[in-house]
Amino acid sequence: MSFADDYPELTALRIASLVRGGEVRAGEVLAAALARIEREEPRTRAFTQRWPRRAAEAAAEVERRLAAGEALPLAGVPIGVKATEGATAFQTRRLLAAGCVPVGATATPGPGTGWRTWGATPHGPTLNPHRADRSPGGSSAGSAAAVARGMVPLATGSDGAGSVRIPAAWCSVVGLKPTNGRMPARDRAGLNTPGPLTRCVADAAAVLDVLTGTPAPAGPGTAPEELSVLWSATLGLADTDPAVAGTARTALARLSAAGAVRVREAEVRLPDPAPCWRALRGGDPARAEPLRRALTLAVDALFREHDLLATPTTPNPPHGHQGPGEVMSVALTWAFNITGHPALSLPAGLTADGDPVGLHLVARPGREADLLSVAAAARPAHGTADLTV
Repeated sequence: MSFADDYPELTALRIASLVRGGEVRAGEVLAAALARIEREEPRTRAFTQRWPRRAAEAAAEVERRLAAGEALPLAGVPIGVKATEGATAFQTRRLLAAGCVPVGATATPGPGTGWRTWGATPHGPTLNPHRADRSPGGSSAGSAAAVARGMVPLATGSDGAGSVRIPAAWCSVVGLKPTNGRMPARDRAGLNTPGPLTRCVADAAAVLDVLTGTPAPAGPGTAPEELSVLWSATLGLADTDPAVAGTARTALARLSAAGAVRVREAEVRLPDPAPCWRALRGGDPARAEPLRRALTLAVDALFREHDLLATPTTPNPPHGHQGPGEVMSVALTWAFNITGHPALSLPAGLTADGDPVGLHLVARPGREADLLSVAAAARPAHGTADLTV
């Protein structure tokens, strides 16, 4: 098989290793990526723009830097760039400095409802890689779909209420929201933090390392001991679909069987995040701060006895392209944009109806390593289709 045949299944770290070792040139990787995008874009609509000239210049620059002896941890790795971030955003600049090659702008939502869980392109809505009649989530819609389809091994996202984690769940990829404040926020309220979408946990860990400059190990045995995880299907807030809850809970059971976690169940009832989130977004800190303190105290209380909190990523399966309507897909994610806790969505598998589900893991502030080490123990979810072929 040629490199182009192998490309869709290669991780970012594997591509970088091949490029650094001289086994393949950055330009060859780019050619494979552009060919894959050309093939998959009509049935996915993940990109609003493609940047072949800019990408070729970036690939050539990677080769020059390698020849000059630079150590590039993500040498030659093609990336999709969330359209609302662009090439000058903090996250993009850090990834390019690490050797990534930007191939285009990924789709984000157009105008519509407040819950922007879809993607829009000049050719129509971004399609869910599992079910074309469903949304891929959002707002990092095109980034998740491009990663799921093997167009790029990683893409940038940003998460202000679940905008990395929700599309990760609905496209069956990994989506990481780091601790708020570890990187510059994408909004004045400090809710929206940059984060990657990848096909494997090790790539997410590598991106976090690049973005923060602090290694975050991800691999079996990296956690100091088996971690205690508290399971809640609703957080006392959400009307969670039983099929979604069951699929996520089964995924957590697989982590327990692998020896990564000890699962505990207890009643969880958090304060409603809605008034606080809206006050923060509306620029009303006097109203928001007492609500934020109450929510943060309630979440911190859960972590006094447990290392992790686990929920489904969304309480509902992916909605159709008509929009979410009254469905609150953010019900299980947006509390942690307010409190700042790091969180990760991991593919959990498919419901009996073929709807993708994410397992949502939350850790103490600054403890992304706990999320990544536990997630690295996950085995592929039964029923999750391989979308990269």
